[in-house]
Amino acid sequence: MKEFELFVKKFKSIILILLLILFAFGAIIKQIVPVVTDIINTQKEYTSAVTSLADKERTRDNLKAKTEAAEAENKNAIKAFYKPIEQGLDTESVIANEFAEILTLIRSNSIKTRSIKYDYDPKDDNFVKNVPDKYNVAKLDIEMISNYKQFESFLKELYKHEHFLDIASFEILPYEKDKKILLITFQLKLYAQK
Repeated sequence: MKEFELFVKKFKSIILILLLILFAFGAIIKQIVPVVTDIINTQKEYTSAVTSLADKERTRDNLKAKTEAAEAENKNAIKAFYKPIEQGLDTESVIANEFAEILTLIRSNSIKTRSIKYDYDPKDDNFVKNVPDKYNVAKLDIEMISNYKQFESFLKELYKHEHFLDIASFEILPYEKDKKILLITFQLKLYAQK
């Protein structure tokens, strides 16, 4: 019986030790789980931040490239005045080639013209006032009919036009019966060197 009592004491001691080990292991796990959870959450936040940073850097690089392209385009945007081959021509003759180019742009974009009024060397133009002996000026008042896409394309091509010109003003009104059609009053000044 002593052996049995000894065995029970040893068994109790072993169970007590196992319970202590289990309790210590549980306490350690209880301490480790929040730390591991924090590490996992921090890793997720880090991954998200790295992705976000990469996206923002890509956006920054795209904007920088666009800015540089726009600056380069603006440097090239200084346009020369149209200079006719022949000298000593009147304003109408000098501007005729420039006007023909504008009409070609209008036609190539399928824009219909209702009317065009000409005013050669208008008195209110600064070039005519200040340097009348150097430049010929034609102010064109054009009434056009177009849709949005055609007019947008026309403006883009007009912007790319190789010679200096001035879009003095334009007014756009949608046609009452069909809002996709635009009624446009457009004032454009063409310049040429004498």
